[in-house]
Amino acid sequence: MPKVIFTIQYELKANKNDEFLTVIKELKNLVKADGLESYSIYENKGKANHYEEIYSFSSVESYEAFDDNQDERINILVAKLNDLTVENSTKYSTLYEIDQV
Repeated sequence: MPKVIFTIQYELKANKNDEFLTVIKELKNLVKADGLESYSIYENKGKANHYEEIYSFSSVESYEAFDDNQDERINILVAKLNDLTVENSTKYSTLYEIDQV
C-alpha cells in the first residue's frame, strides 16, 4: 500500500508571524485522522515568511478520506491561515510513494 505525502507551501503577509504561530499551534493540536502518520510545519531557511506544511499518510485511502474527517474548528483555522498568506503564494503538492521498488 503506497504512502502519500501532501504539502502546502505559502508566504505570510508581513508582520503576521505572531498571529500565524497562534493559529498553527492550535491547528497542529487538532489535526488528527486515521492514517495520518505525521503533520509538521517548517519555515524555509532561505526565505523570510515562507512556510511549508507536510502531511504524511499511511495510504492513498487515508489521504483521500482526510478532508471528510475535518471538524468546524479546523475549517475556521484554515480560513484564518488563508487570510494571513500572500495572495497567490499557496502551492500544493501530492506525492505518491512508489511501492514497486
